[in-house]
Amino acid sequence: MNGIPSAVVTLALPGIVNVKVTNDTLSVDLEDGPTISVPIDWYPRLLHGTPAECANFQIGGAGYGIHWPDLDEDIGIEGLLLGKKSTESPSSLERWLQRRK
Repeated sequence: MNGIPSAVVTLALPGIVNVKVTNDTLSVDLEDGPTISVPIDWYPRLLHGTPAECANFQIGGAGYGIHWPDLDEDIGIEGLLLGKKSTESPSSLERWLQRRK
């Protein structure tokens, strides 16, 4: 050891209390007050979802995640806070779009 004390930092993530999807934005209200808004095209399944499908969501994981059962989409608060876009491959998205026809 080099004599430097080590520390572990644990960050508490705020829970999600409300979700709104518009034609161009995903907005998530957090329990500690702020709202996070990101472009809807970060999440192609939401982008291609109907208004009814996008409005049908479940907040789960003790408030740390959102699930859209009609779109088979899951988004976590950590990814939103870090500005992470969907990592779904183009081929996977294309297969999903073909099944929707």
